[in-house]
Amino acid sequence: MAASAPAVLPETGARPASGAMIWTALAVVYVVWGSTYLAIRVVVDAKIPPMLGMATRFLTAAVLLAAALSLKSGWRRLRITRREALGAATVGLLLLAFGNGAVAIAEQTVPSGLAALLVAAVPLWLILLRVGGGERPRALTWVGVLIGFGGAALLSLSGGNTSAKPLSVAILVVGTISWAVGSRFAPRLGLPRDPLVTALYEMVFGGTAMLLIGVLRGEPGRLQLGRIDGSGWFALAYLVVFGSLLAYSAYSYLLANAPISLIGTYAYVNPAVAVLLGWLILDEHITWQILLGGAVIIIGVALVVTAERRRSTT
Repeated sequence: MAASAPAVLPETGARPASGAMIWTALAVVYVVWGSTYLAIRVVVDAKIPPMLGMATRFLTAAVLLAAALSLKSGWRRLRITRREALGAATVGLLLLAFGNGAVAIAEQTVPSGLAALLVAAVPLWLILLRVGGGERPRALTWVGVLIGFGGAALLSLSGGNTSAKPLSVAILVVGTISWAVGSRFAPRLGLPRDPLVTALYEMVFGGTAMLLIGVLRGEPGRLQLGRIDGSGWFALAYLVVFGSLLAYSAYSYLLANAPISLIGTYAYVNPAVAVLLGWLILDEHITWQILLGGAVIIIGVALVVTAERRRSTT
């Protein structure tokens, strides 16, 4: 759960998309969003309180995005209605404050790779939400859901045989459900038509909520700027520039120019990237439970994506 995914398709430009641009954007989403789990772990390990750190991430990104949009198109582009503001606030709370915030809190004990693997279950929760709304998925979709949740259960119950605390795993699962709920109902909330403006206000409201939650958790009292390692500031800057701005722009471009079946592959590529980076950079221990549970989740999600792709073409 990196940056907030746009709830509406952005307007396409006059110039047709090239295959090279599509694959470049997809590579950015694969690698950058996969790497954000590592960056979040570095931030919390550097003694930056999780909610205050993520609030800083999204509020800073919002200021930078607002400045860029204003310089390009004028301040009028940022105007939204009361209904649009309410919709953006709702999505910002569900996706960022409760979704991404849960990842940051959980990663104080949960390895970044394990966190990414559990978050990979988002498409599975989305299917269950669709069923609750009256839809009837294909049989292959149900097979994928059952397999995927089996892998998620294995990881959750064992904690991947790591130092992950059960409460942290539970918080992460709740955050994953919150992200799925926000993604499911966002198109019905009357968000701004401009996807970049939507992202801007989601980050404003989500970041502000994170700040308030951090205060309620007593994080300001634990914040000691002099004890924060330089790696934490570097990781935070990476999350602002690459996680919340670059990857979001690439994802918006893909939504406008690439088939959703291709875009959806990020859901099971990101975890693989996160596990690899966690092992290479943070020396995170990869247990057989992580490998087995992660593989089962990825297989389940792959089946779901395949089934839904077939459904969309029939």
